[in-house]
Amino acid sequence: MAGQAGMALCLLVHSIFLIASLVTTYSYWTLFSPTRGALARFYYLTFWSICLQTIYYGLCVVTNFTSDRRRSSQLQRWRDNMHSCLAFPVGMFVVATFWALFAIDRELHTAVCPFLVIDKYLVYHQYPVRHKGIPTACGLALIYLAWILFIAYYEGFWVYPILQVLAMHERAIFIGVCIMFFASFYILGEALTKFIWRKEVQAKLSSKSKLK
Repeated sequence: MAGQAGMALCLLVHSIFLIASLVTTYSYWTLFSPTRGALARFYYLTFWSICLQTIYYGLCVVTNFTSDRRRSSQLQRWRDNMHSCLAFPVGMFVVATFWALFAIDRELHTAVCPFLVIDKYLVYHQYPVRHKGIPTACGLALIYLAWILFIAYYEGFWVYPILQVLAMHERAIFIGVCIMFFASFYILGEALTKFIWRKEVQAKLSSKSKLK
């Protein structure tokens, strides 16, 4: 969204989203009282998602405030990469899976989706090429997978009960499907950006073709 009015609107919306994310993070931290200690809050992808959204919208606000062109350009790349590879895939994956599976904290899950979609309409995000973007997104999924496997081994329980009842081969298939499902949200986010900002995307492609 170009122009001073557009920049002001982006700053206002991102500030609102940041405040909402901070409130949500605080609420989750104070209301969720795990019996296994404070670290248990990080067992669940829900909390990872809330933290990612908070960091992302904080980065958006900083980018909106930055007037230096070189620094702003660098911040925009960080913002776009974080949106493309982390904030959007994780947020949408949490909404798509856990909202339907758990009755707890549905408000926290649901709010993520409209925030991310509105952000897409307000800001054009330059997606990295897929052979870099998808591995980056899946890298986070593998880190979280390693984390829950670590918990299962050392704590003696599965964070998500469905993993407890599955046989080993079924568990491997289930995890593989979840990772592919997660990767699909990267492609969905890329497709949404190309659709919403199709004029800008076409203009960039035209300018590149003229340079060749």
